[in-house]
Formats: sequence, structure tokens, C-alpha cells
Amino acid sequence: MEYQSNEHEPISRIVLASSSPRRKELVASFDLSLPVYILSTDADETVQAGWSPIDVVEKLSILKAQTAQALLKDHVHAGNSFSDLIIAADTIVALDGEILGKPQDDDEAFGMLTRLQGRQHDVYTGIACIAARSGKLTVAHRRTKVRMKPLRADEIKRYVNTGEPRDKAGSYAIQGLGSTLVDEIEGCHSNVVGLPLSLLSDILKTYNIYVI
Repeated sequence: MEYQSNEHEPISRIVLASSSPRRKELVASFDLSLPVYILSTDADETVQAGWSPIDVVEKLSILKAQTAQALLKDHVHAGNSFSDLIIAADTIVALDGEILGKPQDDDEAFGMLTRLQGRQHDVYTGIACIAARSGKLTVAHRRTKVRMKPLRADEIKRYVNTGEPRDKAGSYAIQGLGSTLVDEIEGCHSNVVGLPLSLLSDILKTYNIYVI
């Protein structure tokens, strides 16, 4: 976990820089005594050649958080009284070190799932938090190992036809029907969903926000 220290400030609002319903639900599960504002960013998620899976999730989560911070500056100048903590995350699937992103179409989803079936892969999620006014930055990641069941081609095809894989890293959603494809998980389950809650709770402590 890396920190960029700066002056302390009390936090009065959480800003989740994500349009993901699953991440929104995971943050809401903390039942924090702070309002949560959803801010969808349009950050450039281009992955540079040579980036490792850890580089990808940490650098892209920082980029998303910084993009949200820039968007919020206009609200601050307009008289916004909130002292915001921005939370951003990025999740990828990696097979033997190769990153499998979101499929471009159903054929690519079928190909990804065919490669994953019967094998273990890694799911990485990076989390970046920025205190919008002080600029205090924290970034960290979590890795979970997932083993998928051996699957027949017709089973993969039926799952692809549900439409669930279309916007999911690695072409499956463990919080949905994709859970039936998974044989074993080693590590944090919520990490595979898209936001490792144990890691996030540790990060929040550095901003004096306590889940328990």
C-alpha cells in the first residue's frame, strides 16, 4: 500500500468514481454515516505496453480518482461545502500473466471463457483514494485466485448468450450466473466482484473513517 501524505482533513462525503452498480452496492454495505455521491468519469483507460497486472489496476484507479478530483474542483469553486474522499477502482482478469479485459463481442467472450475453463486465473483490483481538498493519495491492490470448472462448448455458448459477459473483465460475473462457472476461490470474494472490502476498510482508516 502506498501513501502520499498531506495535511489531515475531516471527510464529510464519499465520492465513488464509478458507474458500476456492484461497486455502489459494496460501498453501501459498509453502512457508513456519510453520504455517498456517484460520479461516473470518462477517464482514458488505455493500457501501456509493458504494464504488469498490478501496474494496470493501480495506475488506472489513480487516473479515475484524479479525473473525478478534477471534475469536483468546479463544484468546490461554486461553493460546495463537502470535504470529499474519492474512491476509484479498476479490476482485471489475468491468465498466466496475460490481461483479459472486457470482450469486444460475444465471439471474444466465448474465446476467453474457453481459455479460462478448467484453469486457475488471477483477478486483480486496484483501489485509489484521494482526499479532494488536501490531495492525500492512497493506492493499493488485492489479488484473488479463481479456478473455473471444466466446461463444454455448449455450456459456454449458453452463458455467452445470456449477455452477462459483455461488459465484464474476463467475460464472466461472479455475482451473477457466472458464479455457476467457478469451482474454487482463493482469497477475497468481493475482490472478484470488483471492490475488495477488507482492503478498502483498511484504506479508509487512514482517513479516519472506520467501518467497525
